[in-house]
Amino acid sequence: MEELRSRNFIEDAIEEDLKQGKVNYIRTRFPPEPNGYLHIGHAKALYIDFSVAEKYGGKCNLRYDDTNPTKEDEEYVDAIQEDILWLGFQWDNVFYGSDYFDTCYELAVKLIKKGVAYVCDLSKDELREYRGTLTEPGKNSPYRKRSVEENLMLFERMKNGDFPDGTRTLRAKIDMASPNINLRDPAMYRILHATHHNTGDKWCIYPMYDFAHPLQDAIEGVTHSLCSLEYEIHRPLYDWFVEQCEFEHKPRQIEFARLNLTNTIMSKRYLRMLVEGGHVNGWDDPRMPTLCGLRRRGYTPEAIRDFLSRVGVAKADSVVDTAMLEHCLREHLNLSAKRMMAVLDPVKLVIENWQEGHVEEVELENHPNAPEMGMRTLNFSRELYIEREDFMEDPPKKFFRLKPGGEVRLKGAYIIKCTGVEKNSNGELTCIRCTYDKESKSGEQSRKVKGTLHWLSCLDARAAKVRLYAPLLETDVADKADFMDNINPNSLVEKKAFVEPSLAAANIGDKFQFMRIGYFSADNEHTQALPVFNRIVELKDSWKG
Repeated sequence: MEELRSRNFIEDAIEEDLKQGKVNYIRTRFPPEPNGYLHIGHAKALYIDFSVAEKYGGKCNLRYDDTNPTKEDEEYVDAIQEDILWLGFQWDNVFYGSDYFDTCYELAVKLIKKGVAYVCDLSKDELREYRGTLTEPGKNSPYRKRSVEENLMLFERMKNGDFPDGTRTLRAKIDMASPNINLRDPAMYRILHATHHNTGDKWCIYPMYDFAHPLQDAIEGVTHSLCSLEYEIHRPLYDWFVEQCEFEHKPRQIEFARLNLTNTIMSKRYLRMLVEGGHVNGWDDPRMPTLCGLRRRGYTPEAIRDFLSRVGVAKADSVVDTAMLEHCLREHLNLSAKRMMAVLDPVKLVIENWQEGHVEEVELENHPNAPEMGMRTLNFSRELYIEREDFMEDPPKKFFRLKPGGEVRLKGAYIIKCTGVEKNSNGELTCIRCTYDKESKSGEQSRKVKGTLHWLSCLDARAAKVRLYAPLLETDVADKADFMDNINPNSLVEKKAFVEPSLAAANIGDKFQFMRIGYFSADNEHTQALPVFNRIVELKDSWKG
């Protein structure tokens, strides 16, 4: 696995901690909530957590943040592990936040006994009112002065299911006048009668993330809790809980900027709206920024890791051009993808001076710069398919494709010259008629023309379905409530195309460069009877690195 390419502020902090003897080993954790599929934004956190541990010879735990039973499911647990392994990482241990529910409860009781936690009866709206604002201090809850004995009794009754959802919370007793609103007596537990995917019906109270997460880090011996920038303001609360619970081991929280991409939605809530609203065909739709969607489209883990390495680790939020991700993808596919021929918008071409029934084999290299990928043979015959856009009756200047009276080379074969066209009653082109130069076979003569076209023989070209993808959003409104108004109606275009015969036998996930068109991958629905290919990315690179 490659390292992060240069020292960053996270590594500077770790180096300093090691130097000062604050830690003598490195342990990180990746703590996704199993309430949806991982997307490219999660991949940045995943990459940082695992790569930092690896760089320092440490370990990284996978810990599911499953403290909200109403949104979590085993489906997502399995999908997250699949995505991590696909990216090429391996966790040290798999834990669940719910593994620590007993310990969290015991520590909550400990804080009640210390007099720094209390049961509060304020409703959700009242809590909001008492909390204050960013410019005005909050007010103490009327239940803040309850005795330790009463709080212990009420908290046990909460655990025993004696109260309805939302009627009581356990809160930390810190400072309602704190300028940091997160320290204004935050909730530690809420009542929620719901079946949990891991603990079943054992619990009807569940710890809040801000309480559970630092305790879990401390219990696991996490040295550096790496998280996104929105948790920076939560850090004093993180440290407060670790200190009040009297852990000898005290993890250090360090925050970094999230990954934002142009024209890309980076919110599981909004992605779920797309799935449930039928705007996409599931979480693995190739238009989705989920890792399973990118995988199905044909993205490679090597390209994603390269991209994340180039993006680096920053302290300030920014938006990265999606073109940079596509650039990394092209670089990898350019080295690894075999070159093949496909015709997406076919028009028939007839070589009039080619003998009827004669078929000639044409040998082509699978990769111009990788002879180890070998050669392949294609049949060349009198009737062929070429791309409709490769012919123009009235072309502009510097149009080096086929035109009346013009010459082009057919890849690996002969030079042809257009002698005429046929059209239907609507004036649509149905056939191009040509002659070929018998002495112009590729590799056997030196005559050159400016244009080279790809082609397929009508005799054995295989019908296929090709899916062309464009950005799901027309404008860059990621993570805004009005993003539904900007969904691109042309984000998916399906074409009935023709491909080389051997492509029908491709395995799902195999990747190819369709010459002059783009990079494509065999879709999950691909079969020999009906090949299906997704365009991963176009050939043209717009990123200015």
